[in-house]
Amino acid sequence: MLARYLLIFTVMFSVSACSSTDEEVMPNEVAVIDGTSEDALGDIYQDGMGGNAAPGTQADLVVNVGDRVFFGYDSYDISSEARSTLDRQANWLKQYSNVSITLEGHADERGTREYNLALGERRANAVRNYLVASGVDASRINVVSYGKERPAVPGANDTAWAQNRRGVSVVN
Repeated sequence: MLARYLLIFTVMFSVSACSSTDEEVMPNEVAVIDGTSEDALGDIYQDGMGGNAAPGTQADLVVNVGDRVFFGYDSYDISSEARSTLDRQANWLKQYSNVSITLEGHADERGTREYNLALGERRANAVRNYLVASGVDASRINVVSYGKERPAVPGANDTAWAQNRRGVSVVN
């Protein structure tokens, strides 16, 4: 009988020791949610699912519209998927005419610092030009390039690089 209880206790202990929640992250790890790093999301998910996002805020943009578009390798061309996201962003910005944004241009880790800063700027300007052509007032949009200095996903592989080649819209 004692052996049975000991076995049950051992199994329960083993199972509970292996469990974790989505919120548990090691101190030097970056959690990634649908390709978006936890650092980039900040406090967006106020109730765990973003349901409390105040209208016209960064949280609202991320949860209901999408705050980023991705680019191909060594490219700043706007893809059809990116156009869809940018169309939603343009409509959102028209709805919240008091909101201004900063467009961040990013690159993956390959290439020199200078090259990636220039590529990030071309990406951010491509997004800006698309939004302006969609009817958003250019004075509401700032552009900054971080090149390869702020990766969303750490790693030196195709998956990480694809997530780091991006343009991100940040509400000011």
